[in-house]
Amino acid sequence: MAAEFDLFVIGAGSGGVRAARVAASHGARVAIAEESRFGGTCVIRGCVPKKLFVLASRFADAFERAPGYGWTIDHPSFDWPRLREAKDQEISRLEGIYRRNLESSGVKTLASRAVIEDAHAVRLLADDSLISARHILIATGGRAARTAIPGAELALISDDLFELSKLPQTLLIEGGGFIAVEFACLLARLGVGVTLVYRGERILRGFDDDCRAHLQAAMQDHGIRIITGCTLQSIKAQGAGREVRLSDGRVLEADAVLMATGRVPNTQGLGLERVGVSTDARGAVKVDADSRSSQASIWAVGDVTDRLALTPVAIREGHAFADTVFGSKPWRVDHRDVPVAVFATPELASVGLTETQAREQVGDIKIFRTSFRPMSSVLSTRLERTLMKLVVDARSDRVLGVHVCGEDAAEIVQMAAIAVKMGATKAQFDATVALHPSAAEELVTLRTPVA
Repeated sequence: MAAEFDLFVIGAGSGGVRAARVAASHGARVAIAEESRFGGTCVIRGCVPKKLFVLASRFADAFERAPGYGWTIDHPSFDWPRLREAKDQEISRLEGIYRRNLESSGVKTLASRAVIEDAHAVRLLADDSLISARHILIATGGRAARTAIPGAELALISDDLFELSKLPQTLLIEGGGFIAVEFACLLARLGVGVTLVYRGERILRGFDDDCRAHLQAAMQDHGIRIITGCTLQSIKAQGAGREVRLSDGRVLEADAVLMATGRVPNTQGLGLERVGVSTDARGAVKVDADSRSSQASIWAVGDVTDRLALTPVAIREGHAFADTVFGSKPWRVDHRDVPVAVFATPELASVGLTETQAREQVGDIKIFRTSFRPMSSVLSTRLERTLMKLVVDARSDRVLGVHVCGEDAAEIVQMAAIAVKMGATKAQFDATVALHPSAAEELVTLRTPVA
């Protein structure tokens, strides 16, 4: 039987949508199925709504700084339902754009869960129909995971926070990664009493140690209680709130508990085992450099592969797949030197190697580091500081890593990432004229190595 489509995409998130549109632009007959809302994790329950909440929370800092700059602001108040409604309107607008862009590209959109029946067919559960395709792309992303402890069902996950009818007065968060830290910072600024419990010694494992320490101290200075070296052992209902027992024996109470201990690839029930698609211990689809799975006609991109769980990476993987398979323009995604940001307050952004990684991989390195009070705070009572750091290969002079923790860190590192990707040297940084007065000028005025 002739295939109905050249490509069938399961999942209409960032990677799947890009792959579908690019494949269609190459003349492929494409269909895409989504069981939830078009736009995926990033648009619906991740990057976009979270950043809107982060921006809302930072008005608290602006109001605090304002008197030092001559402004009088009497009794500012915050309306959570109003913010949530505005967020919902923006997400609906973006979802509509995703749908329209797919349809205008000639992609058939299907509102249904799809599972794989065989190497060239998927079944739509909405009407039990069977659709054939020459190629199948899995782009189902990831999902929030709960720790397997007694009472885990009583905890919230990150998806739930976007739909709360009201904010809790107190919140206990388990985790020390992106999600835990970002929500801890934004909710604390929206008036929630936050306690963060993390199993490690310091938050944000994998980032540069100086930045981790800087951000953790800044969070504590803002009133966020951080308990390290502990895990949650159980959660119980306590009236309208929660009672939490920690691994060190302490018992804490909070209005709500958020489990932010990571995400897992969303492959359950897709039928992968039925067609011999190999997965790893976490359920991620194993793929080669071209995103092809162990089954020749089935491919996967984005978080479902557990390579690098970032939206821009998923988009590039989807684009590379479509160009390679349907456009006769083969190329592969380079997963090295990808910039990352944690939208905490202050922000933390990074590209390239950390100091620890550089010492392990290169050996002889130089470290340039500075800490200063940003101009936005010098006329206020705020004592926050910005940290900037360069990791340099002592022999080649190449800048191996740029790390910033402070205001606008993500904007600064996005530009620095271009230089790192191009292999710029410290001498070339030094030869760049500073843009004054700015925070980013510090990256081109650092002259004396600290290590």
